[in-house]
Amino acid sequence: MAAIATVPFSLLTPRSFDNDFISSSPATVSALPRTYFIAGSSPKLALASLKPSLPPRHLFSVRCQKQQPRLSAIPREQRWMFEESEINGPDIWNRTWYPKAADHITTEKTWYIVDATDKILGRLASTIAIHMRGKNLVTYTPSVDMGAFVIVINAEKVAVSGKKRTQKLYRRHSGRPGGMKIETFDQLQKRIPERIIEHAVRGMLPKGRLGRTLFTHLKVYEGPDHPHEAQKPIPLPIRDKRIQVER
Repeated sequence: MAAIATVPFSLLTPRSFDNDFISSSPATVSALPRTYFIAGSSPKLALASLKPSLPPRHLFSVRCQKQQPRLSAIPREQRWMFEESEINGPDIWNRTWYPKAADHITTEKTWYIVDATDKILGRLASTIAIHMRGKNLVTYTPSVDMGAFVIVINAEKVAVSGKKRTQKLYRRHSGRPGGMKIETFDQLQKRIPERIIEHAVRGMLPKGRLGRTLFTHLKVYEGPDHPHEAQKPIPLPIRDKRIQVER
């Protein structure tokens, strides 16, 4: 069997052999004698001694060596994490689930409805906020809008405990000097009853872009009527047994 000599690619160029060799990677020259290994400090002298004794072009061929696998940038001591599961057992590193865009489409969200008549304001607001954020779901993700829409009717009949009806204060400011307005719970309930529930729920939502988006899912109305019959809302599940005021 003829010996196979490996010649550096820098020596196998078209200029060196008058276009006898054309290759783009390290090459292995077949059918060359063992004595054709090039050695020496000067490539030009080596080429001068090699060129006269080379066989004709049709007596040998140039073939590319098998491309070596690309070394991974992962450190060797950490590569075991990404090897086959039958070697190191099941993959425990890629099991974290994160909701995709199809998992929180707005048009497919659930709609709930709740009657605020004689319900404690804080307990009602916390229940609404839980379902608006989606904390009742096993797929709950804090940074994603996974919750539902909530409709509140009879907002003017919401109740508070203790002396909050006369002692709880609501403040607003017009933005101008001396524009602070303060009113009690009773006064605001007579003027804009929807704002009481909206104010309570807003304080239980995230403060940021996600919270502003979630707040748009709250629909509060005075009286028993609402314009969302087409969404077919279902009753809001309430687990708090102390939410209802006993008359």
